[in-house]
Amino acid sequence: MNSPKETDQELSLIDHLLELRSRLVRSVVVIAVCMLAMAPFARKLYTLVSEPLVSRLPEGTSMIAIDVASPIFAPFKLVLMLAILIAMPYVIYQAWSFVAPGLYQHEKRIAKPLLGAATVLFYLGCLFAYFIVLPVIFTFITKIAPEGVSVMTDINRYLDFVLVMFLAFGFSFEVPVITVVLVAIGVVTPEGLARMRGYVVVGVFFLAMLITPPDMISQTLLALPVWALYEIGIVFARMVHRERTDDAESAPAERND
Repeated sequence: MNSPKETDQELSLIDHLLELRSRLVRSVVVIAVCMLAMAPFARKLYTLVSEPLVSRLPEGTSMIAIDVASPIFAPFKLVLMLAILIAMPYVIYQAWSFVAPGLYQHEKRIAKPLLGAATVLFYLGCLFAYFIVLPVIFTFITKIAPEGVSVMTDINRYLDFVLVMFLAFGFSFEVPVITVVLVAIGVVTPEGLARMRGYVVVGVFFLAMLITPPDMISQTLLALPVWALYEIGIVFARMVHRERTDDAESAPAERND
């Protein structure tokens, strides 16, 4: 027979699981609502996303659909991804509401601005990819096509490429948040981050070479912003480290008082 303490622990675990399920359901519902709201505009949304390539195709060419169902599934996939991106702040809020009660006050004070910054930086990365990177990439691709070769990209493959670029730049723009978190949890110091600068620069350009098409322009467009964000992250990491040091020094004094 279970003791009262064990019974209370089981009930607490069940309560947490029920709360987690409730917040997951709310997040899925919000994503579904966003999908339904955008579904009537799926074709227009795809036209908007394909503009960086379509506007740079040679005259007389267009995008094509290789698979029979591509004209249906490509816009649907786009709407699904956009719904997730649009609902992301609400999903993050639900995750935060679930985790926050178990955090200390100083952890909450750091986590709140970091979550907001992470969301904003991810959106900025996607916008940077759409307005800056994709036009440069497609201008380069269409201009180097050999004589007699028509650039006619499949709509599904194009969408996959664009989504990969959005995710790559979105997550790459999270570098300042990652550096601050690493310093906040004591994994590394701001001085350590500064000493690793050379390795980071090499790694960033290597990562850009793997993600982007094989041209220096698009690789540089990914590597330079990430490098700049790394430097910004070091600045904020020093502020967090200084605050943690001040708190650690003031704690013994408060206990003595």
